[in-house]
Amino acid sequence: MCMETPAPTNQSFNGWIIRSQPASRRPGRLLLLLHGWTGDENSMWVFTSGLPEDYSILAPRAPFTAPQKGYSWREIIPGTWGLPTVEDLRPAAEKIIDFLADWGAWTGQSVEKFDLMGFSQGAALAYTITLLQPGQVGRLAALSGFLPAGGETLCRGNRLSGKPIFVAHGLHDELVGIDRARQAVTWLERAGAQVAFCEADTGHRVGAGCFSGLGAFFGGSG
Repeated sequence: MCMETPAPTNQSFNGWIIRSQPASRRPGRLLLLLHGWTGDENSMWVFTSGLPEDYSILAPRAPFTAPQKGYSWREIIPGTWGLPTVEDLRPAAEKIIDFLADWGAWTGQSVEKFDLMGFSQGAALAYTITLLQPGQVGRLAALSGFLPAGGETLCRGNRLSGKPIFVAHGLHDELVGIDRARQAVTWLERAGAQVAFCEADTGHRVGAGCFSGLGAFFGGSG
C-alpha cells in the first residue's frame, strides 16, 4: 500500500533532538542517520534523496557540543581530533541502542534490525555500533569515514559474515585520508563483510557516482 510521502519533522524525544520521517510504504525498514563532527540532526538529510519509500528515517543529534559549532559523538579530548577509539565511541553506541529501544516502544517501529548510514565521525560510530551489535545491523553505509582504533581487533574472525557494507570516500579527502578508508575495507572483508567500495575524485564529501551507488545499495533487500 502506497501513501503520500510524509514530511520530515524535528522534535525532542527522551532528551534527544531528532529529525524523523515515517515510511510511506509498508512493511517498513528503519534507517538511522549519524552525522559527522560539527553536524546536527539535519546534516544527513541530503543523503535521503532517492531512498526506497519503505524506509522510516531517524536522525538524532549527537549529545556533545563541538567547540566551533555543531555537535560531536564523543567528549572533546585535546590532541585526539579525528582519532577516536572504539572505547571512546562505545558510550555513544550504547546510548544509540538504548534510544532506539525507547523509540521502538513509543512508535511501534521494529528496531530488532535496522540499517545505518554515517558520515565522517558518524561513520566511525556506525562501524562501532555494527561491530558491537552485528546481529542488529542489516546494511551499513560509511561515508568519508574511518574504522576507529580497536575496530581491527573486533574484525577478527567471521564477525560480519555476509553483511552488506557500502564505503564511499574521496581520493583527495583532506580530513580523513583515503588510506584510512582502504584499511577499513581490508579489515571489514577479513571479518566476512560484503563490501562495495566507491572512490571518487573529490575531497571530504560524497562524489556524484558514489551518491548514485548509495541509493542502489539501500534499494536492495535484506
